Amino acid sequence: MSSQNLFYNNRVSDSSAQNDSSYTRNRHELDAHFFSADSVPRHGDLYEQIDQLEAIDMDELVKLLADTDDNEETIKTPVSLADFFEGLAQLATMGVVEMTEIVESIHREVILRPLGRFNDKHLNKWQRGFTGRTYGTIRHIMLMVGNNLASVLRIYKNFIVQKTDQPLPDSLKKLVNVINGVMGDHLVNNQNALAIPMMLYTKDGKPQSERLAGRIVILCHGLCMSHLSWQSQEGNDLGEAIHISQPDTTVLYLDYNTGRRISRSGRKFSQLLQDVVDNNPNITQIDLVGHSMGGLVARSALFYGEQERLDWIKRVGNLITLGSPHHGAVLERIGNYVQDIIAKLPFAGSLAKLGDMRSAGIIDLRHGSIRDADWKALEGRSVLPQDFRHPARLPSGIKTYFVASALIETHYESKMTDLLGDSLVSVASALGEDDAEHALFVPDGHKAVFYGVNHLNLIYSRRVREQVVEWLLDNGLSDYAGRPRIHSYPRSLAVAM
Repeated sequence: MSSQNLFYNNRVSDSSAQNDSSYTRNRHELDAHFFSADSVPRHGDLYEQIDQLEAIDMDELVKLLADTDDNEETIKTPVSLADFFEGLAQLATMGVVEMTEIVESIHREVILRPLGRFNDKHLNKWQRGFTGRTYGTIRHIMLMVGNNLASVLRIYKNFIVQKTDQPLPDSLKKLVNVINGVMGDHLVNNQNALAIPMMLYTKDGKPQSERLAGRIVILCHGLCMSHLSWQSQEGNDLGEAIHISQPDTTVLYLDYNTGRRISRSGRKFSQLLQDVVDNNPNITQIDLVGHSMGGLVARSALFYGEQERLDWIKRVGNLITLGSPHHGAVLERIGNYVQDIIAKLPFAGSLAKLGDMRSAGIIDLRHGSIRDADWKALEGRSVLPQDFRHPARLPSGIKTYFVASALIETHYESKMTDLLGDSLVSVASALGEDDAEHALFVPDGHKAVFYGVNHLNLIYSRRVREQVVEWLLDNGLSDYAGRPRIHSYPRSLAVAM
């Protein structure tokens, strides 16, 4: 019996589960396969079967599950002003419901724990009791009111303001992206109109719709940011600098829901790029520049694009990441650690539920998880520990460059400097450096550390901008691999040195 047949024979359909004779027959088949007539396990055969099962590509299995996800986004248009008010009404209702559940948890713990009755038996009784039913009634009423209000606003949007629907102002657009970063997966699961679809925008801030040809550069923003975040008030932003240095290159901006799983966004980005290439066969090269989470989404798209042998990946020339937490972000690890401590404290454990409200995208930043296999098989909304996450190596043939930054303005080698990094991501994590199998082997000449630059200012720094433009202009012609690591200091300090 092959490992594939064994895998599926272990499953019993609903109809078979209801048929005792069929279930017994399947059970006997498994017993006959693993055990001899005298009921002594044949260990050699058993271990051989386990080895074959481990050879099954789990990414292929989770891909099947991802393809049939009922919560997959279907909206292809930007969030409008009417969508904003509809989503806000639903979001306010969900917020009240969530807070009601937290208040009830605290109330339940305060009442039952001093009596020594904080266990499953009395918790079940609580739900059936007067107080539990009261909280349930409050939640039901709030959900009913919120859903009805959202339905009224949806009807108004579809039938009255459909022809005059206004786009979101830039200030509200940025607010919506922040909301998506904080609770984007909740928005998708509840079909909230505030959930942002993944789209490409032009430098004018309009959805990309015209024909593309030649070389294109796609800028991918980070957590809680938007395609508008690349714009600088001075007007000399990275996209504009790339356009000035390479007038024949088209610069596009990715906008996406940063609260969703990074691997889901990576798969979606890979599909989006394949659609772009299919609709624009004259594209000759694609370069990806990602800031923070955007670099992880780009890496995830490359991983799944190569795994699925999609055509778009053959056109990728350069990958540049700016402060991306390839091995995790310090702040998310600290937050998770504090949440675990709070959860173990009497009368405060219920407050740990506040931490569960943060998005799955933020949770993925804990260890830089970019594959479905890092979370798909787990209960709840967690990720595998750092040492157990699945490696995601860089595709061959693509020139990769990593940028890190440090708050200090001088080159001072110390563990504290490396750990602090740009205040959110350590230097080693941004450069893909790790002692284990997860290390991303990028030559030192393809790495740059910018001192005196914080995490957010990586996309606005003049020095970073000039370095990215230099790499893109060179386009892999120079032998950067043989050069030492780049260390960049503030101009005043460089002159003094």
